[in-house]
Amino acid sequence: LLLEREVKKDWQMRQADEALKVFYQDVQPIAWAKNWPDDAIEGMTRGGERSKLVLASREPAVVPRPPTKGGQTRDFSGREDTGELPKRFAEFTESVQEALRTARYSYRTEQTYLDWVRRFLIFADPKTRKDLKWAHASEYFEYLTLKRRVSNSTLNQALSALQFLYGKVLRQSPGGVKGIQRPTTGRHVPTVLSREEVASLFREMEGTGQLMAKLMYGAGLRVMECVRLRVKDVDFGNNYIVVRGGKGDKDRRVPLPKKLIGELKAHLEKVKTQWEKDRAMGVEGVFLPEALSVKYPNAEKEWGWYWLFPADGLSEDPWTQKIRRHHVGTNGVQQLVKRASTRAALTKPVTPHTLRHSFATHMLASGADIRTVQELLGHSDVSTTMIYTHVLGRPGSMAVSPLDQ
Repeated sequence: LLLEREVKKDWQMRQADEALKVFYQDVQPIAWAKNWPDDAIEGMTRGGERSKLVLASREPAVVPRPPTKGGQTRDFSGREDTGELPKRFAEFTESVQEALRTARYSYRTEQTYLDWVRRFLIFADPKTRKDLKWAHASEYFEYLTLKRRVSNSTLNQALSALQFLYGKVLRQSPGGVKGIQRPTTGRHVPTVLSREEVASLFREMEGTGQLMAKLMYGAGLRVMECVRLRVKDVDFGNNYIVVRGGKGDKDRRVPLPKKLIGELKAHLEKVKTQWEKDRAMGVEGVFLPEALSVKYPNAEKEWGWYWLFPADGLSEDPWTQKIRRHHVGTNGVQQLVKRASTRAALTKPVTPHTLRHSFATHMLASGADIRTVQELLGHSDVSTTMIYTHVLGRPGSMAVSPLDQ
């Protein structure tokens, strides 16, 4: 940019290079700057004697905020964008993690809250934990709103994480939260596939991935509920699947699609072969929720507790640090569905949750009672299920266009 404007001499170019190097290596360290190319500008300079360089000031960088009312501008630190947590915060984040586990938060919630706490610590940059005041959190929310322009749901997530930090870890009453209005999230009409589009999506899939997609559509499962299924959760005799520890830590029963019984039994034969190999190799048993591994010491190695969709490789249990076989990851399933929708030339944005939306809509379209669908989906409030009536297209359920009158 400096060369394009042709307003800088060679020594000024080198000075700018040195200033940026000092800034990104010492003032606000960032990973890629550790291998700073010393000859980065040698080929761009126009020749001339190298002058004595003047190092940049080591004051924290100031990033301009968008203008506020009255035309005035406000400044705030941009440390949060570096993404690297100083080592002095390591012990503090461990105490946050311990508090989350004591409060029995799920592992996914734990990781989400810890990520927000790390971002906030980088932004506030306190010398000690006593220096963290609610005013820092208020400023951070302004930063997320005005500069990062994050969505309302993201702001709510950050607010919940910092409320936990101040209330449970710092033991401060987050009184300032009363001055922060929790954003309201809008209600959006879900993306729903037609039966023909669902069939075309399945045609572009095969193997275990196709079986999981059919199961999510046929039983209305969330992707996490699908990957967490265990062998004992599938009841072939009574034709239902037990979803354990769903959203809100609620269990429920969903129908087992009869068309999938044959595929599931064939799949279980392959999975049992993998289970037998794990037992022969002495691999640690699968993860058990809460203290069941203590109450039933041998349950983690029993066939009934084995994953219905086990991962191909072994991984470390983040809770016990044991090397186990976990279930397949949700990211892989999401990518599988996305690629299949691309091959099927579907113009709608398709995710695994789209299959759950389609399940609910098609159930209602076939005449199922909305209370039944609510129970199958695991919704606490029927108003959540009512949103699927907006996309049915049955007579009387939607307004008629004047062109069709």
